[in-house]
Order: sequence, then structure tokens, then C-alpha cells
Amino acid sequence: MVKYLSRVDELKKIKIIFQSYLFQFEGKTSFGMSVFNLSNAIMGSGILGLSYAMSNTGIVLFLILLTCIACLSCYSVHLLLRSAGVVGIRAYEQLGFRAFGHPGKILAAVVITLHNIGAMSSYLFIVKYELPLVIQAFLGQTSSSEQWFMNGNYLIIIVTACIILPLAMMKHLGYLGYTSGFSLSCMVFFLSVIYKRFNIACPLEVFGNYSLNTAIPEDTCTAKFFTINQETAYTIPILAFAFVCHPEVLPIYTELSNPTKRRMQNIGNVSILGMFTMYFFTAIFGYLTFYGETELLHTYNKVDPLDTLILCVRLAVLVAVTLTVPVVLFPIRRALLQLLFPGKPFHWLRHIAIAVCLLFAVNLLVILVPNIRDIFGITGATTAPTLIFILPGLFYIRIIPMDQEPMNCRSKIQAACFTALGFIFMTMSLTFIGLDWMSGEKRSLGGH
Repeated sequence: MVKYLSRVDELKKIKIIFQSYLFQFEGKTSFGMSVFNLSNAIMGSGILGLSYAMSNTGIVLFLILLTCIACLSCYSVHLLLRSAGVVGIRAYEQLGFRAFGHPGKILAAVVITLHNIGAMSSYLFIVKYELPLVIQAFLGQTSSSEQWFMNGNYLIIIVTACIILPLAMMKHLGYLGYTSGFSLSCMVFFLSVIYKRFNIACPLEVFGNYSLNTAIPEDTCTAKFFTINQETAYTIPILAFAFVCHPEVLPIYTELSNPTKRRMQNIGNVSILGMFTMYFFTAIFGYLTFYGETELLHTYNKVDPLDTLILCVRLAVLVAVTLTVPVVLFPIRRALLQLLFPGKPFHWLRHIAIAVCLLFAVNLLVILVPNIRDIFGITGATTAPTLIFILPGLFYIRIIPMDQEPMNCRSKIQAACFTALGFIFMTMSLTFIGLDWMSGEKRSLGGH
């Protein structure tokens, strides 16, 4: 009985701390800025591999899967907001504590940290490999040189120090709404694939030293509406990773003006719908241009490395992923603060020090590891289903009181099935990664 009362007292203290924390931040961010921030958190480097995913499913099956994953993501946001509303807590890690005690809090913080570090690294990898090509195109060169400003390792350090770090020092996530809006505007340039679809012949006429196989299958330039092959199973993990935004949902909810569950759910729905539309158009027109190439930007480079429109697209993508890094960093910092300094008030030194350490570690990872697809594959196959499906479902089952919703009610059964679906996705992803390792093949699962 004493143990139970002490646990209740601890939960009350946490609730009071977070209610005072919410009071400090309420009314800071508008609906539109919140949509920009959440959309920016959803949008990831996986957009580059969507046309490849469509080539392994066909247009109709891809649209069905994309719709299902988008709807499931909206439902996942609903579960998180419902759980947060019952206990008055708007932090992912504290929901874990409320549901499972300290192990739940640690698990949530670790999963968020691993997933978002992987996402930040994938963005900086794009900067590392694409920025030298952009500089090369600006200089009118068709081959790389040995000058320092063409070295991707130096460039990511410069970009991190001059752009990402200052934005990561912002006190509130809401302040990044302007950069998030600009980032999304830049990614709209990616829809230039619609225009290029009608300007690039199939089979490709390859530029310079790039080479294509001389033997071209007859159906190379034929669109498939429904197809299944050995790589079709990769489509679900790719699409699931493309909609991961759940660590950012509660921080954005915290800083929302006039915060209500319905208002935040609408923000989630609008953001997911916007990204759904952009993903579909990018996938279908990229697919109808190259019919199965894995990376759109590199394939455009094979056609004409000096193409002005594609140069603008490359530059826009670089700006977009660079401005997304600070948004993804905020939930990691919050998770670390919850683990290392629970209940402590805001302090600038801690705020800045954690950002500097995280960016230093991610830069080091990107510089020293030449290919981290396997690392991203494992973390992505485990953390993405955990964040989208498993934890929101478990939080809902554990946090919603039994007297309100017993375990045999429809909503609890739906949440349990949702959690089971996450375990199925995780098992599938890990199985196919293991098969790839055993066969010696390297396929990209996409990334967030």
C-alpha cells in the first residue's frame, strides 16, 4: 500500500511539473506553423526511393499501400493524443513512464534517440554526396576535382556549424515554423519530376562516362499497374518510415496556441494528407520517367549533370533536408533531458551543450562510416514500427482506465491489433534484412 501511494505521489508530481511546463509554452505557435513543423518532420530522405518502391508493386498496389499507411499514421496520432489527454502529459517519454514506469520511459527515450539520429545522419549523407555535385554543376564541370570545397566531409561540417547549429539553439520548436515552411516550399521543387517526365526519353540516353546495359528488356518502358516480386515486401517498411513523425507530435502539441486534441488531430491529418499527395506525385512521375531506378537525383545526373532545372531541384532538396535536421534534433534533446535531468527547469547551457554533442556525434558518424545502410536498416526496421504502431497502441491500452474502456471494448481491441501489426512489420523488415545479409545483396530500405 505504501509503495502504491508513493507511485501515485510521484505521478502527481510529474503531472504538476508538466502542467507548469505547458503553461510556459501555451499560445506560442499558430495552426499553420504547427502544420509546417509536423510536415517537415514527416518529409524525409525516403522520398528519393518512392519511385523504386512503386516499380516493385505497380501503380495501383502502391496507391493502396500508401493510403493504408497514411490512415494508420493518422490513427496512431489519435492514440497518442488520446493517451496524453487522459493524464495531462504531452511528452512521449513521460507517457512511457505513465504506462510502464521507468523501463517504459527509458525505452521511449532510447527509441526516439536512435531513430532520430538515424534520420539526421541520412539527411547529412545527402548533403555529403549531393552538395559537391551541386558545386560542380555551378562551376560547369562534369567530373569531380580534388579541391577542399568539393570534399563532402568538409562541407557537412561547414553546413552544420553555419546553418544547423544556430537553428538547433532555438529555445522553442515553434520558432522553426518559418524555416519548416521554407523547407517544404523547397521540396515542392521536387515535383519537377512531373515536367521532366515529358522531356526524358526511355530508354535513357546516358551522358558522358555513365554506362547502361546494352541488353534492354522489352518491357523496360512499360508501366505496371499491379506487380509482385521478391522486393515487393520492402515497400511497406519504406512507406512506414516515410510517415514517421510521432516523436514530434507531442512537442508540437505542447507549443500549439489554443491546444485541444481536435485541433492537434487536424494538424496531424492536414500534414499527413499533404505529404501523401506529394509522395504519390513524386513516386508516380519518377516511376514513369525511369521505371525502376532507385535514386532519382543520381539518375537525373546520368542524363545531364548540367541540367539547370535538376540543379535547382538538387539545391532545393539540400536546403530542405538541412532545415529538417534541427526539427528532428528537438525530440532527441527532450528525450535526453527527460532521462538525464528529469524535472529540471530550462537552462541554456544544457540546451546548447546537448545540441553541440548530438551534432558532433552525427557528423562523426557520417564522416567515418562509408556506408551505414545496414545500421539504418536495423534501427529503422525496429524503431519506426515501434514509434508508429507498438508504443502508441501499448500506451493507449495501459493508460486509458479500465472503468472507462475495458479490454474487451472495440477501441482497446483496435489498439491491440494495431500493436500486433507493428510487431508483424518489424519481423518482416528484420527478416528481409537478414536474407539480404546472407545473400550478400545490399538493398536500400529508404529512410526518413
